[in-house]
Amino acid sequence: MATVCQDRAMGVEESSGRGADRGRAVPEGGRRHRVVVLVRDGMLPMEVGIVHRIFGEARSADGELLYELVTCALRPGEVLTDTDFTVHVAHGPEALATADTVVVPASGADYDRGEGCGAGRLSAELAQALGRIRPGTRIASICTGAFVLAAAGLLDGRRATTHWRSVDDFRRLFPSVELDADVLYTDCGEVLTAAGVASGVDLCLHMVRCDHGAAVANDVARRTVVPPHREGGQAQYIQRPVPEPRLSSTGAARAWALDHLDRPLSLRELAARESMSVRTFTRRFREEVGVSPLQWLTQQRVERARQLLEETELTVDRIAAEAGFGTAASLRQHLQAAVGVSPRAYRGTFRGPGIGGWASAGGGRS
Repeated sequence: MATVCQDRAMGVEESSGRGADRGRAVPEGGRRHRVVVLVRDGMLPMEVGIVHRIFGEARSADGELLYELVTCALRPGEVLTDTDFTVHVAHGPEALATADTVVVPASGADYDRGEGCGAGRLSAELAQALGRIRPGTRIASICTGAFVLAAAGLLDGRRATTHWRSVDDFRRLFPSVELDADVLYTDCGEVLTAAGVASGVDLCLHMVRCDHGAAVANDVARRTVVPPHREGGQAQYIQRPVPEPRLSSTGAARAWALDHLDRPLSLRELAARESMSVRTFTRRFREEVGVSPLQWLTQQRVERARQLLEETELTVDRIAAEAGFGTAASLRQHLQAAVGVSPRAYRGTFRGPGIGGWASAGGGRS
């Protein structure tokens, strides 16, 4: 899967011609990156709030805001929500022409199978509004906002996701889209999709991380009191999201593992932390986290390596040891699988050239 981080580090330009400037963290002219949120009648206030909260909390090391947030509607004025209150939106669709990133949250109208996006069609008004978006603009959807992107043809031939309850309808209406119903979010370069509601947090943090690095995204997550990173490939939902009261949590083992990522960690050792058999621990871990213990460990080690690449001058060999990969070759393999680039390219993207210590102690290799 092509990723924003890979595009930035590798200088990838998509054949559509829209990818060269997509997701530019610092737009031309020195102005802040503008995120425009397109809301529609039946909007879900929580989804709109997620976008404003995550991007609105992103700050530079000097405390400067990194994004400008604008909300627009097809017509300025009162917009209905799926609750008992309305929202006044001051901006009309002309705001879309000024966006560096456009986010389309869900609407209750997406569930109306008789007309509009729920029937696989754009209204003339919505089509005209989307036509204002400039080439090169990053476009993202949350939940059934993916129906809008698909109806506009933006997802044809791309990997995408939407809320699991709408999967069958989506596949029937948009057979040319490679729908992945089992992930939190997808990133196919200039077009991104999130499965729904809370996964919008994951997608927005992902975009912040790819624009400005893990340190900024982690700071936003701390301010918002949410996990700093869940892989896009993590399952959307699990049948028992909350363990039964009689079951022990695996949280203590996870916390201990995070403090000892540099060590070889076995399933038996983690299970012993919770006084469980390996089989029971593995089952309950997946119930609580959504992935296997070994998948989770790899994710955490990749995140530790990314943090060290961004924030320290340690060599690749040392970072591999600190993150628990053991060797630089193993680190390169896992980082390539996760974000599509080598440690050198990743560090060069987020730290820039001339980093002291990079070429020393065997760290000059990528």
